[in-house]
Amino acid sequence: MRDAWHRNMARPALAMVAGGMAAVLLAAVPAAAQSQTPADTFQPWHAVMYRSVIAAEPSPDGRQIAFLRTNPRRPLEDDSGRAWVELYVLDADGREVPFVTGEVSVGGPTWISNDELVFATRRDGDDNRALYRISTRGGEARKLFEHEAGVGAFDISADGRRLAFLAREEADGDREALSKQGFNQEIFEENLRYTRLHVADLDSGEGPGDRDVRTLDIEGSVRSVQFAPDGQRLLVGVTPTPLVDDGFVALQLRVVDLDGRVTARIETEGKLGPARWSPDGRHIALVGSVDRNDPAPGRLMVVGAEGGAPRDLLPGLEAHVATLDWQADGTLTYVVDIGAETELAAIAADGSNQRTLLPAGEVVIRSIDAAPGQTVLVAHTPRHPTELYTLPAGSAADRRTTSNDWMADLRFAGQTVVEYKARDGLDLEGILIRPLDYEQGRRYPLILVVHGGPESHDQNGWLTGYSSFGQVAAARGFAVFYPNYRGSTGRGVEFSKISQADATGPEFDDLVDTVDHLIEIGLVDRDRVGITGGSYGGYASAWGATYYSERFAASIPFVGISNAISKMGTTDIPQEMYDVHHRKWLWEDWDYFEKASPIYYATRNRTPTLILHGEEDPRVHHSQSLELYRTLKLLDQAPVRLVFYPGEGHGNARSAARLDYALRTLRWMEHYLVGPGGDAPDPDVDYAAYLPWAEAESDDEDAAPETTGAAAP
Repeated sequence: MRDAWHRNMARPALAMVAGGMAAVLLAAVPAAAQSQTPADTFQPWHAVMYRSVIAAEPSPDGRQIAFLRTNPRRPLEDDSGRAWVELYVLDADGREVPFVTGEVSVGGPTWISNDELVFATRRDGDDNRALYRISTRGGEARKLFEHEAGVGAFDISADGRRLAFLAREEADGDREALSKQGFNQEIFEENLRYTRLHVADLDSGEGPGDRDVRTLDIEGSVRSVQFAPDGQRLLVGVTPTPLVDDGFVALQLRVVDLDGRVTARIETEGKLGPARWSPDGRHIALVGSVDRNDPAPGRLMVVGAEGGAPRDLLPGLEAHVATLDWQADGTLTYVVDIGAETELAAIAADGSNQRTLLPAGEVVIRSIDAAPGQTVLVAHTPRHPTELYTLPAGSAADRRTTSNDWMADLRFAGQTVVEYKARDGLDLEGILIRPLDYEQGRRYPLILVVHGGPESHDQNGWLTGYSSFGQVAAARGFAVFYPNYRGSTGRGVEFSKISQADATGPEFDDLVDTVDHLIEIGLVDRDRVGITGGSYGGYASAWGATYYSERFAASIPFVGISNAISKMGTTDIPQEMYDVHHRKWLWEDWDYFEKASPIYYATRNRTPTLILHGEEDPRVHHSQSLELYRTLKLLDQAPVRLVFYPGEGHGNARSAARLDYALRTLRWMEHYLVGPGGDAPDPDVDYAAYLPWAEAESDDEDAAPETTGAAAP
């Protein structure tokens, strides 16, 4: 078989895209404007500009629901940054009422009565994040509380009189003064600033900065806090240090009184998910793990408020519980990930009376909150990002918000769950987005999007984002597939553990088996397959560019691993890597780590590879991408490009970096899967050519791609 790079060079320049609806002579237009699609299809900027509901909180009587909605910044028009987060209320008549909108970042909406909300934000004049209160009956927001160290996570007692909040220790004054004089050296992982728990009396003092506040003397660094219903006890999550690794592997739950004395210890092992007090304060429900080597919390557990070992209510569950909440009568409501779908169910605290409230396949649920007579959901589907839903008792889920009206004018490619077998007979599944205007019997280019973790999974819901291709690539004639390979969650502990101590083994063979299945069913052209993904998906993409290079015509590793040896010495989660990934240390088996490294197989590389990484990534150090780039560049067997994003971490958060990523990666796949191939496309991107609100700024308006007729979000 001819290698991927030279195979691409032999293709004609005339390529049919978007299911054959648009023909573009790719060599005749600037590289940044090589994708022209009809006006009623998804454009790259849609993937970075959609809005979504990210949190919801019903009022005590359930008649109103506060919710947060993202509002992305507009590239080339706004300063680059994270999306704004706005506060809305769905009132008793079902109307969306904007309360705090615009250039704001709101967090933690909490009701202190049926018509008054508290939220966290930082406004003009605030040195740090403070708490504000606002009435749903009208009027301006008023500052409720401020603290010199700011307000992190917080909770308010049921009677509204006490505030528990987290804040980092203030920096040492002498050290800060020396830093200003140039003595700003960092002593790595020493001089750590712990997060402390404080309790404030909201009835005291004469103003927001004059409340009675005391710091509770709790050993370790506090990660979470929640008042018991009686307002006299606190459920806190604590780790030995503030280090990220401790947050993964050493989080413990404690019950403390208002003086900080530990009254109960919850005995758990392994990773922990959300935890909640029962309405009567007698029990605590939590999402826990089977043991220290369990890759992800997914067991539904209950323990008495006096502490001890929790009981697993669903032993042997071949799925993963994602989140939970209590109903007023003491029934537990929980969301369970079952393969690529989610189900809402209920169970009594003693494990009896288990029942389904919303079956799998209706919506993909992200969060739930029990309210009188209904459950409030944040959920998504293949047709829209996360929105607010309500589920009245005994009824169907009712969508209550529409955050992106413009999507109604766009055509969607078909999306479905596909089941198939790995070479060893293991049952696998993934989500397929077919090319728009799919024609039976025609073979299409494929983009394989590999999720990270591997202790996570893709769901049959909204799959379009700045780094996820989805409907944008489907509109250009690509098939896009999201494999839930072995080691993924959603199928129980045994399946999620199956790839431990064997990185890059059968789990990455599953990816090739996925491609072979799609070829066998007549959908995919085996010579036009690309692979991409972030984090562990970036690891897989680097593997596809080296070990499995003959199978992939393009590869885009994002924040990915290239050298398993140096990865262990540069990551901020080495203990987690040992516990749930490799199950061995470097000095115990150097040969294993060496041969689990894509650069070990770099001489096999014939795949054009675009490598992208945030320069401030603590999880997978950006040197991982530099190592892969330098090795492939020196070999010079196929085009390779490395893009660093200053200020970005383990994934891009800012609007400009997200747009650049979306455009640059789409162009790479088009160039090598449907275009002329050969040398890498121009390193520069004409961003304005892709943005309807910035077309006039484009240097070459005649070459600008067509954009949707829908109003710009």
